[in-house]
Order: sequence, then C-alpha cells, then structure tokens
Amino acid sequence: MNILLIEDNLTIAKGLAYTFSQNNYQIIAKTNIKEAKNYLKNNLPNLIILDVMLPDGNGFAFFQDYLQNKNIPVIFLTARDDEDEIASSLMNGAEDYLIKPFRVKELLARVNKVLNRVEAKNIIKVKDITFDLNKMILKKNAQIINLTSIELKLIYALFLNINKVVRRGTLIDIIFDATGNYVDDHTLTVYFKRIREKIASDIIVTIKGVGYRIDNEK
Repeated sequence: MNILLIEDNLTIAKGLAYTFSQNNYQIIAKTNIKEAKNYLKNNLPNLIILDVMLPDGNGFAFFQDYLQNKNIPVIFLTARDDEDEIASSLMNGAEDYLIKPFRVKELLARVNKVLNRVEAKNIIKVKDITFDLNKMILKKNAQIINLTSIELKLIYALFLNINKVVRRGTLIDIIFDATGNYVDDHTLTVYFKRIREKIASDIIVTIKGVGYRIDNEK
C-alpha cells in the first residue's frame, strides 16, 4: 500500500519510510503542499500522513480546502495540541492525529487501524452479493462475477449511492463517457438486463421512469 507523507523534516521522513517499508507499506514523501498537490493530480494513495506546520502553508487549511472531498483517509501530525482545529478536522472527515514527538510504532498501529476500518467500510454486502468499492470486484457467495468495464461502472454507481436512486440520466452519461456513442433509455435497460442475468439476484430495484437503486438490508 502507498502512503503519502507530507512532512518537511527529512529525518522524520526517512525514519518513517524505513519502518513502514518493513511492514509492507511504501512511503512517498513530499516536503510541502505544492509538491503534494502535484503528486495527487495523478496518484491516489491509500492514506495521507499530514504534518500541520509546513513551509508553504497550514496542514489543517490544506485538508479543509483540498483534501476533504478526495475520499483519502488522513492522519495529522502536529507539534501543538490545538483542540479546536483538531476537532474541526475530525468532524470534517480526518481519521486521526498524533502529537509530536510520537513513537513510530504508535503511528504504524494507527495507520493499520484506519486502513482496516476503511477497507471494511468499502466492502458493501447486500444479500448474497458483495462489492468492493476500492478493488471494483463484485462477488456472489464469494465467487467473482465477471462484468464488462461498463457494467462494473454502472453497478459501482449504485453501490456508491446505496439506498439512493441513481437517475437514468446519470447512468446514461456513464455509458456515453465510456464509449463515446449515442445512448438512449433502451440501451440502459439492456445493460441492466445483462447485469441482472449475471448476478442472478433481485438486489437492483427499478424506479420506473426515474432510475435504479440498491437497498442495504440493515
């Protein structure tokens, strides 16, 4: 797994890179916000470890303005116990924080805990069907169901919006973006007919004239 470390202290960065590599994690270290933004344009790390005090800005502000909606778990490293900013960041989606100085083993334990929790949260089970949002794998009774790339994108949209109706227009746009071809309501209906045949389950609900929905049984 890849972890983006945003930390301007090179001694800390090197120490974390070594320890985490011994535990099957790869640390990608950036020393400032500008470098981190450039990296994130084309890469999606499994987790971000973010120092608060950086040469070109504040880590809390960077999280609020840039990272908050990227669906990447974030753990803060801070040299100060700023309760208001920490509480605000946690309320807005950050996973955890550590006060400097910290023990590397404690950070590693927290990283493991966060990633295990995120992985579990991204596997959704409805009846005998499970979908891994990260790996884009659909299973029925633990057996992988082979879908085309477009079928996977359509079923992903439903699981991503569990208990909500995904409108036909949104799903048609997914097909159009993938193929570049004209798509109408009939084409969408055919795609979902094929998906239902492959999964052999009634988990997909049709909302006539509106769209499709998958309901979580909880």
